[in-house]
Amino acid sequence: MAAYLIAQIEVTDPQAYEAYKSQVPALIERYGGEYLVRGGALEVLEGDWAMPRTIILRFPSMEAARAWYTAADYQPVKALRRQASIGNVVLVDGM
Repeated sequence: MAAYLIAQIEVTDPQAYEAYKSQVPALIERYGGEYLVRGGALEVLEGDWAMPRTIILRFPSMEAARAWYTAADYQPVKALRRQASIGNVVLVDGM
């Protein structure tokens, strides 16, 4: 069953975030993930949406998503994202 990683991001250091963006796609692909949403226009229809940037990734399973998120080769890239932005990240089971 597919799993989805959803992130709300506010970039605080655009230059450092660009470095993150250039490194992360290959790592996502290596673990079977793919981008469904990567930024783009955002229109809030109801409620509060705290961050201006939304990312949605699809992985083949929760295990694959967790393997990517905890992978040794992703940790320095994740640290770069955390230095360049603030945000919320959740992992959701698909249907």
